[in-house]
Amino acid sequence: MDWSDLRVFLAIAREGKLGAAARTLAQSQPTMGRRLRALEAAIGHPLFHRTAEGFVLTREGNGVLHHAERMEAEALAIEREIAGQAQQLEGPLRVTCSDWFGVNLLAPVLADFSRQHPRVMVELITDARFLSLSRREADLAFRIRRFTEPDVVAKKLLHIPYAAYQCSGAPRPERGDGRGTALVALDSAFSGAPDDSWLQAQLPHAHVAVRSNNRDVQARLCLQGAGVCVLPRPLGDRLPGLERLDLGENPPGRDTWMGYHRDLRHLARLRALIEFVVARLAP
Repeated sequence: MDWSDLRVFLAIAREGKLGAAARTLAQSQPTMGRRLRALEAAIGHPLFHRTAEGFVLTREGNGVLHHAERMEAEALAIEREIAGQAQQLEGPLRVTCSDWFGVNLLAPVLADFSRQHPRVMVELITDARFLSLSRREADLAFRIRRFTEPDVVAKKLLHIPYAAYQCSGAPRPERGDGRGTALVALDSAFSGAPDDSWLQAQLPHAHVAVRSNNRDVQARLCLQGAGVCVLPRPLGDRLPGLERLDLGENPPGRDTWMGYHRDLRHLARLRALIEFVVARLAP
């Protein structure tokens, strides 16, 4: 039994689709299928039912899953242990955050860091999903929620104020009413977010004209006159053509948290990046 084949098995079990699992491991679908068949041959049992909806674990597959996850945890612990001992300011670092935070706040900081430490290769992944620090999907993560994973070292980086915006020159909505006003809101997956709920409470008779899960897209829609929206001020205040609205009170802001796995706490290049980010972004 080959450990790399078990990684293929875990990816398929988590994603449920061969194509999605292949993208996770940056491999081709034929390679993934071939390695899964090799693993099933080595074990002597099929591990998945192939259905129209995707791959579903068999009874034997469920039995393998628990042990494979334990093996993965130990293999990743070895990787983190070795990586955490590296003292040279060189090598890769994978960082993850949301789209707007990466574009507007983190990218300028990383550019300056790269000029000072050219032998450290930073890979920035902007994604609404929370990538796993334990599985080394990322080395450093920035989130608007507290970290709940065990073995993660976390600290609050900064508080980000939000504000309501509209296209400059557009008619201002009636405070406490909003009748006839269009809104640019978060998509349904994020509906109920504090700022989104606040906006609809302030303008209860306004109608949602368009939704997006991307803050930069929301800002562009607002700039083009699609409607009123709530944006982080580090994004909205920088855009000529947007004006801030006074709706009687400010929308709730959000805290940004920074976290990394404790096994990497002695990794020199990670410590250097964290110190650089804190010096540039923390109040």
